Amino acid sequence: MNTAGHPEATAHRGLELTPFRGLRYDPDRVGSLAAVTSPPYDVVVRPDGLLHLESADPHNIVRLILPQAATPEARNDQAARTLRRWMAEGVLTADPEPGLYVYEQRDGDSMLQRGIIGALRVSDPSEQVVLPHEDVMPHVVADRAALMRATSANLEPLLLTYRGDGATTATTALVERTAERPPLLSTTTEDGFCHRLWSVTDADDVARVRSELAGLQALIADGHHRWATYRTLRAEHPSPSPWDHGLVLLVDTTRYPLRVRAIHRLLHDLPVGDAVAALEGRFRVRRLDTPLPEATAALAKAAEAGNAFLLAGDGAFHLVDRPDPGLLARTVPADRPEAWRALDATVLHATLLAHVWNVPDDSAAHVSYIHDTAATVEKAERDGGTAVLMHPVREEVVRDLARQGVTMPRKSTSFGPKPASGLVLRALDLEHESARDVR
Repeated sequence: MNTAGHPEATAHRGLELTPFRGLRYDPDRVGSLAAVTSPPYDVVVRPDGLLHLESADPHNIVRLILPQAATPEARNDQAARTLRRWMAEGVLTADPEPGLYVYEQRDGDSMLQRGIIGALRVSDPSEQVVLPHEDVMPHVVADRAALMRATSANLEPLLLTYRGDGATTATTALVERTAERPPLLSTTTEDGFCHRLWSVTDADDVARVRSELAGLQALIADGHHRWATYRTLRAEHPSPSPWDHGLVLLVDTTRYPLRVRAIHRLLHDLPVGDAVAALEGRFRVRRLDTPLPEATAALAKAAEAGNAFLLAGDGAFHLVDRPDPGLLARTVPADRPEAWRALDATVLHATLLAHVWNVPDDSAAHVSYIHDTAATVEKAERDGGTAVLMHPVREEVVRDLARQGVTMPRKSTSFGPKPASGLVLRALDLEHESARDVR
């Protein structure tokens, strides 16, 4: 997204990507690289997914990003001790010199994504350099900040997208040229994705990338809470400091369009029967005794005409659509753009959760956010709650709202593929050491 056409952004610096000494697993010290990786912390379906990852390898990254102990303080202390031990034992080793990293994800012949991992300058929202499109939950930001403070590390990159649109020819050429070389690492995770990583340490190459990115904006595709955490921690440390930057993956979606998927809701304390009964006279509800693929196809068709949701948890599916216009007028805030007011996530949170079902959306005790459709249905059926399955919003809607400075309800979208956690970490202590060496 070029700053052209956004005069309020031209007075500010653009994307500033800095090389760093990546901290990576020594493949000779772990069972396999695939066995130590994990999806991002908020994609892991707990507890099933957590236990699966922990048992995959004693050094799986999930022991750092989702440490398990009796209290938050104990969890964070445990993660910090684990990280220090793995570094001391050589399980995690630092690359010898700072660099940017070209990262590739490939899903057979159906999906190819390449981007650049680096340490990005943390900017304020007023600069319109990094554009959020979703609200965040303060308790999640506090949780991530406590973990990063304890470990003094960025444990996993967040995903940002930019639109090269012909302005990043040198960066594009570098990414493609680098991908023809033998990689630092290559591994295939159990989801079928092949991951490859290369380092770029040549000063001229790095300078060209930094120069081209300096004229661009980026959209947060995945990692709003981690970006908010970066901003929190930057404010706590006098500049200049390693906390001025945060670990990111930047992808040019002009060349590599992302997949956009929905994030579903699991309402823990609301049985499906009660949820359906409360909708009478407010929405149209149709029971579907069909398999999940057919039910989601019906949801997609209904979403073409307006707001639509799929409820599950009692062995069937319930297609919810055609909301009462008067109900929407009374419950959806009128001080936002029409595109925001028409979002399914807006109607879900402002109308259904807040007014129809009276379910607080600010606590994991009431609502869980799950990326996997089948897992959401299974957990609802097992726990007696209600799964609310969503239809994904289009990427252009997300970007247009972000450019207007309008954030969507939390967990409105899931962009992917997301970078695997565990392939490269950023230890801030290494940058403190580098700064002392320079002095």
